[in-house]
Amino acid sequence: MRDEETTPQTATGTLTPGAPAASRAAAPAPRTGPSPWTLRLVAIGLVLTALNLRPAITSLGALLEEVRDGLHMSGSVAGVLTSVPPLCFAVFGVMAPRLARRFGPGAVVCAGMVAITAGLVIRPLIGGTAGFLAASALALMGIAVSNVLMPVIVKRWFPDRVGSMTGLYSMALALGTSLAAAVTVPLTDAMGGSWKAGLGIWAVLAAAAILPWLPLLRARATAHDEPGPAAAAQPQAPELRITRSRTAWALACFFGLQATAAYITMGWMPQIFRDAGVSAGTAGVLLAVTMAMGVPLAFVIPRVAARMRTQGPIVVFLGACGLTGYAGLYLAPSGGAWAWALLLGISNCAFPLALTMIGMRARSGAGVVRLSAFAQSTGYLISIPGPLLVGVLYQHSGGWGVPIALMAALMVPQMVMGVLAGRDRTIEDES
Repeated sequence: MRDEETTPQTATGTLTPGAPAASRAAAPAPRTGPSPWTLRLVAIGLVLTALNLRPAITSLGALLEEVRDGLHMSGSVAGVLTSVPPLCFAVFGVMAPRLARRFGPGAVVCAGMVAITAGLVIRPLIGGTAGFLAASALALMGIAVSNVLMPVIVKRWFPDRVGSMTGLYSMALALGTSLAAAVTVPLTDAMGGSWKAGLGIWAVLAAAAILPWLPLLRARATAHDEPGPAAAAQPQAPELRITRSRTAWALACFFGLQATAAYITMGWMPQIFRDAGVSAGTAGVLLAVTMAMGVPLAFVIPRVAARMRTQGPIVVFLGACGLTGYAGLYLAPSGGAWAWALLLGISNCAFPLALTMIGMRARSGAGVVRLSAFAQSTGYLISIPGPLLVGVLYQHSGGWGVPIALMAALMVPQMVMGVLAGRDRTIEDES
């Protein structure tokens, strides 16, 4: 939409120096977009926000055994704790569109960073399991609304650079994920071995992410943060109609299936390698390699996808990498471990591709808000059973053959849904 574009614009009517005063008064005033300084500030805010969208989760995973012992947490409660993130993403993500309409996307993301900071500060200080879960939920609520609104901010502030900006913050998100997984334990050891300090230190990074948004809060009522009068005048689909869009459903299913694959990989891949005879240290490095693949590719894939009318070929390529990686895990898990880790890392880059398609499958800012909330909330609900089902199959079958077959089988509908979601159409067309 023209009214939401943030590139500098000028009025079509121009005046010559000698034009009459009346003509000067009647001529439309030149219209300019945000300053380069403002756009740089938004870009910094996007990167710092993205860095904070996973450390609350992966830092806890690195210290889960210490947290269990410190809080006297049962194994079943610890299992519930590992399933809380996608549930919170689904439940709290639904709130994002209403909050964005009321306060503006930038203000809500800023509040999300405040919630993450508060949750990370509070949860190590609370002695009981219930309080720890509540503080974790507070941080996850901030992550959930920010998850949904990141594509919205990219669409509104950088409408002509959706691919490159999505790639930038996707790369930062992958970096934050792998960084927290890699350095939480060494940081904890450096601070005396206290798991409370190891979890709480990440609040410093979250607090830093608040700062770039503060100067932008004053401008949230402008057309660059909320739809202006012309944008509001555009015909927009009622909120309930998004459930009638085949593209929205295809994108939600694609998002959910790729999230399922990612959570299974993060939760179970090291154990698959260890059961195949790979050492614990090497298994951890292999997982780090898989996660690290998302850093460069998360920047490249959205840029390529934004230049294509349909994203189906990228979906098929990523799916083929995943199928090959699962086949390798099934046939020779230890012999080609490094190759399978690389291939699964490439396959997991369906996540930044899904975020890019959210920005491309809606024409308006309001449409992106609705599509992002629907696709991510529904998708995270779809992803919840996958890791649990893999654990059940592993326990009852006594090996990894059946679980790996399930992982490979899920890759097929992921490819189908991704091809459907990648078609050149928008949810407004289908409404």
